Amino acid sequence: MSDTLALEMVGIDKAFPGVVANRDVDFSARWGEVHALLGENGAGKTTLMSILAGLYRPDAGQITIDGQPVVFHAPKDAIAHGVGMVYQHYRLVPSQTVAENLLLGLAGVPFRLTAGTFIRQARELSQRYRLQVEPSRPVWQLSVGEQQRVEILKTLQRGARIVILDEPTAVLTPQESEDLMRTLRQIAAEGRTVILISHKLEEVRSVADRVTVLRGGAVVAGGLPIGSMSTRELAHLMVGEALSTERPVTHTQPASENRLVLEGVTALDNRGLTALKNVSLQIAVGEILGIAGVAGNGQRELAQVVTGLRQPTHGRVSLDGRDVTRLAPRPLARRGVAHVPEDRLGEGLVGNLPLTDNAVLKSYDRPPLAWGPLLDLRRIVRFTQDLLDRFGIRGARPDTATRLLSGGQLQRLLLAREMALDPRVIVAVHPTRGLDVAATQQVQEWLVDAREKGTSVLLISEDLDEVLQLSDRVAVLYEGQIVGTVAGADADRGTIGLMMAGSHGQAVEVA
Repeated sequence: MSDTLALEMVGIDKAFPGVVANRDVDFSARWGEVHALLGENGAGKTTLMSILAGLYRPDAGQITIDGQPVVFHAPKDAIAHGVGMVYQHYRLVPSQTVAENLLLGLAGVPFRLTAGTFIRQARELSQRYRLQVEPSRPVWQLSVGEQQRVEILKTLQRGARIVILDEPTAVLTPQESEDLMRTLRQIAAEGRTVILISHKLEEVRSVADRVTVLRGGAVVAGGLPIGSMSTRELAHLMVGEALSTERPVTHTQPASENRLVLEGVTALDNRGLTALKNVSLQIAVGEILGIAGVAGNGQRELAQVVTGLRQPTHGRVSLDGRDVTRLAPRPLARRGVAHVPEDRLGEGLVGNLPLTDNAVLKSYDRPPLAWGPLLDLRRIVRFTQDLLDRFGIRGARPDTATRLLSGGQLQRLLLAREMALDPRVIVAVHPTRGLDVAATQQVQEWLVDAREKGTSVLLISEDLDEVLQLSDRVAVLYEGQIVGTVAGADADRGTIGLMMAGSHGQAVEVA
């Protein structure tokens, strides 16, 4: 790590209607270092880095790159100065291939570049940085985790010297996260600067050289050596109070009555290939069934089958003993199936609509929010404000545009809307992805509370620790098949990890 500053931001202010995101923020990073940026959801981390990446212009303050003052009017200006950012919500063209997305906007492309040549170059880049993804595949066929790899590759392809990553491991398994951490160290070793926004404190301590902490839009700790900070101290700086970093183990003995049953379910993915193969599972009343597995092994298709977004080619889905195999999402929601999808803005919320519209997307046509064809706008505003208060979505108003919320606030809004329906089944896909420590604990408590009230929870997460600690039973999904089901209290991380990697021998059933 060099002592030379790569960048410096001084006195940065930024406000949006009803929200002050950054207040007099000073931030600096050096060449050849991994610099972690921590803070609660809504603390202003992404806004600050979006200013550095040229997406927003600051209301006050100055930015210097390599000692030279700069003013960015658009992301292309930041890219021209070697600054690239990978956001939580991806900016890819779904209809185009990975290689085509890498090519878009790339300067200096030869006029006669062939597809085969660029696919080969893209494959070499992915192998160099251990970010494996097939360049010839269209983006719409990729999992969220694979799309994130494309975003990282796109930033590297443009020769960024300052690489900003916003929660880059949120959708990765522990093994994939370790690989990415090695990649970040490799990038820094090449003399570039890596700025890592993350809520995973142990992960930050394992890879970062220094850390800056934001709280309420202001800096509370700037550029501290990470080796001098414990996980508990970092958590305390983030939230301003003592906070346990341990997740509670919550295993209980569920009821004997099954609520959701899948029998021999087979389903195809978006490419027409088999994604689920003869999947059978049961979730009892008042039970959390965790699904463990590496991204791309059928988790997305499983969630979509249960919520009616994807029709199985074979098999049967039953809810409280009734066949619901062919029901669409709306009738299933009416029967009490709630869905927290992995893609918050793509599937769960509409970014350009105000919070009021998103809060009532599934209940706008029912009393007391509506009477016949007439909406009661006052009740809708009160209902939305109640959700904001109950679920701790601070700094937002019912008329705030949803896209202005931070990633953690979006997740809280999504959970608030679904849980307000008093669901019988909750399908939660990566429910704590991108959340800070306090928000993660809060979301987990909401799921446990729902379970204790008799709700059945299908928890799909690539955070193995979360799956093991919250689930009453753990089922492992590998290449579209359930290869084992283990009681949560007896689940062993090493064994589950081997099953996730395919080294499971034959399928096991010990729960």
